[in-house]
Amino acid sequence: MVQNFLKKSFTLLLRRQTNILSAAFIIMATVILSQILGLLRTRLLFSIFGPSNTLGIYNYASILPDTIFQLAIAAALASAFIPVFSEYLVKNQEGQAHKMASTLLVTGLTVFVAFSLVLVIFAPQILTIFNGGQNFSRPDMELMANLMRIIIIGQIIYIIGTFFSALLQSYNHFFIPGIAAAFYNVGIIIGILLFHQRFGIYAVPYGVILGAIIFVALQAPLTKKIGFSFVPSYDFLKAQGLNKVFMLMWPRTIQVGVQQVGTIILAAIIAFMAQPGRTNLLFDSAKTLMFAPVSLIGLSIAQAAFPVLSREKNNLADFKITFITSFNQMLYLILPASVIMLVLRIPIVRLAFGADKFDWTATVLTGHILAFLSLSIFAQALIVLFYRAFYALHNSFIPLIVSAFSTVLLIILGYYFVIVQSMGIESIALAFTLANVLQLIILIILLDRKVGGFPKALLFLPPLKIMIATFFTGISLYIPIKLLDQLVFDTTRTINLIFLTGISSFIGLSFYLFLTWFFNVKEASTFLLIFKKIGNWREILSKSEEAIDGTHLSP
Repeated sequence: MVQNFLKKSFTLLLRRQTNILSAAFIIMATVILSQILGLLRTRLLFSIFGPSNTLGIYNYASILPDTIFQLAIAAALASAFIPVFSEYLVKNQEGQAHKMASTLLVTGLTVFVAFSLVLVIFAPQILTIFNGGQNFSRPDMELMANLMRIIIIGQIIYIIGTFFSALLQSYNHFFIPGIAAAFYNVGIIIGILLFHQRFGIYAVPYGVILGAIIFVALQAPLTKKIGFSFVPSYDFLKAQGLNKVFMLMWPRTIQVGVQQVGTIILAAIIAFMAQPGRTNLLFDSAKTLMFAPVSLIGLSIAQAAFPVLSREKNNLADFKITFITSFNQMLYLILPASVIMLVLRIPIVRLAFGADKFDWTATVLTGHILAFLSLSIFAQALIVLFYRAFYALHNSFIPLIVSAFSTVLLIILGYYFVIVQSMGIESIALAFTLANVLQLIILIILLDRKVGGFPKALLFLPPLKIMIATFFTGISLYIPIKLLDQLVFDTTRTINLIFLTGISSFIGLSFYLFLTWFFNVKEASTFLLIFKKIGNWREILSKSEEAIDGTHLSP
């Protein structure tokens, strides 16, 4: 019986998803696994290297290769590939779809390799942009250059895996791409464990290469099973379908370029602080924790909704229903996650990074950074959904302009806080939050105009109820954690810290669920049904209002 259950469960996970909420739950499950493995990887790094300048140098070394990756292929896959590929599938032109996809992969690899060669050859000169404050020594800069060269090799392999993920998601397969992304972290962990004693910090980029290989290998069988044929056209300018991808992606590519330039400039600004490697490392560590709920909830729901929104671009009534439903589902889940991150920031930092070498000073500073960043978690998650909505409408220009404005504002604020006012790293987190909340407000206004107006009661009333419930949830979290910390638990021990965080979170989330049910928030009823009838979760999810094939069930 157990064997039969496991077989049916695995078959269910491998099948195409036909409903946004069910697809989102599959994605969330794999994202949770990926984040757990990612935290294990980070904790392992801190246990070996500590929050040191050396580990911070590795972070700096990864910035430019990631920038080229984002520009060469990730922008196209995120904004243009799925809508164009889906159009071919709808027209039963699968052969042309595969040819377009193959050509896109070859083009992306070619662009990445060309720019990477420049980085490899001129690494010492190019990396000086991160040493404006002269706080890195010559050996530090040489180490940064060598690490970057190895990272580039892993990125080339990773591009192929990312392409496979986008391809499988176009066929509504979400489980295998998610598992493959999770096991990318396993490869890095294995590399660190195997090589750190012999190679030191170089074990990390070696692990990146191993993780990228695993990322590709796990997706290759299903890619073959869906019938993908690698048939590239080497005449890039005349390749059918690729011109449309380029037309759709260029605003997204410029947008990503602006964002990446912003990342580079912020890293250069942070380099003016004392111990820039360590300081930037702690900022990135806080961002990793902040992005955990964004990835789990924001990216999962937006990713699941994107194919549906793409198919409904010509039926704005259905488009609005799908978008508002996804908007409210995301907000319902992301706001309590945000308040948990804000109130429980120190216990969360200690649980995530509390290795012996992660000292109390680093813990407190990371917690302060996380406090400011957590105020933007809801905005970060919703921005992803708004971007997907505009991309589904074949409009990449608006996200480009709004994102560019937000990035410029972030740079200006960061420069003013750090260079002019000599404020600490927490000021960068504050600038990050201000820029992204303002960006969300602008996107709401512009998308509302683009689709001819959302029903205002559906767009604003449920979020208002959710926000009120979240405010009181924050209070319900703060009181028990203070009482338990001072009167019950000795939080110098990890097991007690887990109990403290778990009990406080359970109390807060239970109160949140009660309040949203009391306020008659529809999403509360949906998730209560799932919890009460967990055995019939497939039936419950199938009753959600939005379906991946574009049809809608009755409210």
